[in-house]
Amino acid sequence: MSEKFYLTTAIAYASRKPHFGNTYEVIMADCMARYKRMQGFDVFFCTGTDEHGQKIENLAVEAGKTPQAYVDGVAGEIRGIWDKMNASYDYFIRTTDEGHVSAVQKIFKKFYEQGDIYKGYYEGWYCTPCESFFTETQVVDGKCPDCGRPVEQAREEAYFFKMSNYTERLLAYINDNPAFIEPESRKREMLNNFLLTEGGLQDLCVSRTSFQWGIPVTFDPRHVTYVWLDALTNYITALGYDPDKSYEEQSDHFKKNWPCDVHIIGKDILRFHTIYWPIFLMALGLPLPKKVFGHPWFNAAEEKKGADAAEVKMSKSRGNVIYADELAETFSVDGVRYFALADMPYDQDGRISYTNVALRYNTDLANNLGNLVSRTHAMTKKYFDGVIPAATAPEALDEELKAAVATARAAYTALMDGYRIADAAEAVFTMLRRANKYIDETMPWALAKDEAKRARLGTVLYNLLETIRVGAVLLTPFIPDTAKAIFAQISADATDFASIKDFGVLRSGVALGEAYPLFARVDDKVIDEIIKRREEAAEAAAKAAQPIEKPEGCALIGIEDFMGVELRVAQVVACERVPKAKKLLKLQLDLGYEKRQVVSGIAKFYEPEALIGKKVIVVANLKPAKLCGIDSEGMILASGEETVRVVFLDPDTRLGERIR
Repeated sequence: MSEKFYLTTAIAYASRKPHFGNTYEVIMADCMARYKRMQGFDVFFCTGTDEHGQKIENLAVEAGKTPQAYVDGVAGEIRGIWDKMNASYDYFIRTTDEGHVSAVQKIFKKFYEQGDIYKGYYEGWYCTPCESFFTETQVVDGKCPDCGRPVEQAREEAYFFKMSNYTERLLAYINDNPAFIEPESRKREMLNNFLLTEGGLQDLCVSRTSFQWGIPVTFDPRHVTYVWLDALTNYITALGYDPDKSYEEQSDHFKKNWPCDVHIIGKDILRFHTIYWPIFLMALGLPLPKKVFGHPWFNAAEEKKGADAAEVKMSKSRGNVIYADELAETFSVDGVRYFALADMPYDQDGRISYTNVALRYNTDLANNLGNLVSRTHAMTKKYFDGVIPAATAPEALDEELKAAVATARAAYTALMDGYRIADAAEAVFTMLRRANKYIDETMPWALAKDEAKRARLGTVLYNLLETIRVGAVLLTPFIPDTAKAIFAQISADATDFASIKDFGVLRSGVALGEAYPLFARVDDKVIDEIIKRREEAAEAAAKAAQPIEKPEGCALIGIEDFMGVELRVAQVVACERVPKAKKLLKLQLDLGYEKRQVVSGIAKFYEPEALIGKKVIVVANLKPAKLCGIDSEGMILASGEETVRVVFLDPDTRLGERIR
């Protein structure tokens, strides 16, 4: 029976579309899951979405949706990106799932009944984006110590968890299990900043009464469970944990997989996973996770080459957000995966820009790996009719290549086991660079000119094909689709981890598969154009964020003038672009009592299909006009000049109703 390996990501907060930094985590976890499966482990890989809290409740109101409808949409978008990035998760949990909700309610009640939770009042600083309370000493210049956003004073009735009751047990566990918190720098941070501070751990607020979008406390329904007690327990509820049962009575699935082998999380939520989560588990009488790995962040770097490029945290307000699915349009899914995994240091923040991605993509994937496979396949096709030749007695250069392969294999295993994923990628590409050098050293094209050296030529090409096979096996967790393509091109049937223990497994006498480019080099002009569009979008976002100055010289009108403008509710039933007019859209509107056609200059800002079904405000008594020869019977209301936004109405607004 295979040894189990249970790993998780932190569940993504279902507030908005995840940017590249958020997506890195699931890519990293997927790489480790694939690596462990390749080694023969029985892997259970869990990810999902965190869907409760005040921030989501506020966003739902802004969007004119119920909180459930709002998170349904965002959770679907998150899962879609995870799937696009080829994440091989086994379970996707949502904290609105019925089973999770029920288990959290039972856990809360159990904590209360055994005296771990008590009711009180919280008064202090609160950060809505982080869903966190902070003391006066923790707040920095009126801002959240975690995200840097402004905090506000809050006072409300709440339940609290007695953290101090478990501090000594947690410290003992950390000391007895040196690998529990990694990297080491993160462990020192948790100990020095939280566990070993004067006064010790503060009791943790675990319920809220100032909003309703959360899991209700069954015995006190004015309260909803605070998001961290709700969110963290997903790691056991995903396995079917039942708080009403002892550990021995839990399902076979739970007992097989718990404790978790590793939680892969961002460094910003390490405190919750290495302090609060273990204490919750102690209170439940459950074993603690074996490891919590707090990975660094990807920060947005300036779009220029060189180490002097400045970097800042990704933010919509800064206009520097990069999304994984958009990157994949230029660099492919495997190109994005490889950059994420190869460019993130072990315990320092990474730097992402389109320039950096292009450099890594072109250098490693197109020039090194892609060129090696292409050259080797083409020479085998040319000199041996596409049939894998046999290797004969090795020479010194062959032994050097084989030694490089053995070194890469050993280093890769040690580095992957230590979660040094970028270093493991570098070990593989060091081997591939050695293979490219081997081509230059052995000069197969020169050997092909001498029939007496045909056996030597066959040995060289075999060694190259076998090195490529080993490289594809090692790169399977990183770029799985590309690895499959390489196996197909070189007709490799031995593709598991065990097959690279020895050099020379690739079968000779077998015809190669069809060749095609693995990675097409991305031209600098393409990147320059993308950067230009992003800079323009960032400038527009910055301008839109600036407060609008009060207009001067605006003539006042009387109520009789205003009432002369007839504003009516209309629904867009059809929409299309106006030929030869880049700015214009032709809309068919239903006012309830009649149909109208309106031409509007919003084509730059809206796709026609995105407007169909929307309810808008139309100036219904405007004189008809012709725009580009097309009749226009009214005007729809919109705001802005350089960036135009149409005013949309609630879907329940009645057609034809007058706006006053």
